[in-house]
Amino acid sequence: MNMTDPPWSLATVELADATTACVALTGEGPRRLPELDAYPGVFEALQHWAELEPILRDIDPRAGVPVGGRVLAPLRYPRCVLCSGSNYRDHLAEMTGDDTHAVWPFFFLKPPFTTVIGPGEPIVIDPDPAQQVDWEAELGVVIGRAGRDIPVDEALAYVAGYTIVNDVSARGPHHRAAAFAPAFAWDWLASKGQDTFCPIGPGVTPAWLVEDPQRLPIRLTVNGVERQYSGTEEMIFSVPELIAAASALVTLSPGDLIATGTPAGVGVSTGTFLRPGDVIDIALGPLGALRNPVTARTTPGGPR
Repeated sequence: MNMTDPPWSLATVELADATTACVALTGEGPRRLPELDAYPGVFEALQHWAELEPILRDIDPRAGVPVGGRVLAPLRYPRCVLCSGSNYRDHLAEMTGDDTHAVWPFFFLKPPFTTVIGPGEPIVIDPDPAQQVDWEAELGVVIGRAGRDIPVDEALAYVAGYTIVNDVSARGPHHRAAAFAPAFAWDWLASKGQDTFCPIGPGVTPAWLVEDPQRLPIRLTVNGVERQYSGTEEMIFSVPELIAAASALVTLSPGDLIATGTPAGVGVSTGTFLRPGDVIDIALGPLGALRNPVTARTTPGGPR
């Protein structure tokens, strides 16, 4: 299968009358299905995933009615966006010189309502080069069933599907040299949580259409130049291990998003960073393609 030609996914579209709808996104475009008509978006459909999943397994989404509209972020909006840091052997090696890693996954959070954007929406950055805004292509895991303390061997049963995530990161403000105590030396909000810093989409590909989440190719380009090319087999902690670790800390709910880390090829490794006018494209196995332009923020930023 072509990397940019997904089988189908669940997507959220904005219709001509400004309402939204949950649709099946196929290679031929969005299709409305009677099974999805009750839901204004994918997030709402996921709240009924136990009943909806067996129905969707048996349908042919291409038999739906074609519909026009703008494809939005599929999840509007997750209650929780959990991101796994330093979870790829090749990325860890490029950043530290070896792939020695912790015995437990590391997580941080992104504010969901302000960071999450969809396909085609601009990543808005402070044009100051000192911000050092970087890209990170990632596999996103979308939860379909609530759980806490989930065993590793049961974790995939809690997955509704998968999406593409770009964990945009400002490297410049991440380390605060003037921190008043060591615990405050790293500013994760300034680095990872700025507005528009979490593009996702184009849809949520149901889990049964992804044979093995640990065997997916990831490719990211900036202005057509390949920057990242790797695969999810490079993960240090697998998707089930991440779900188990996250659920040991917080209750996972339907619609929650776990970003699973990025492979080698980030901009900081070569001193190459995003600029206004750039265009980022990510292709990830059968999940399709996510494209976002980069634009400049015109209002003053936060502390440097």
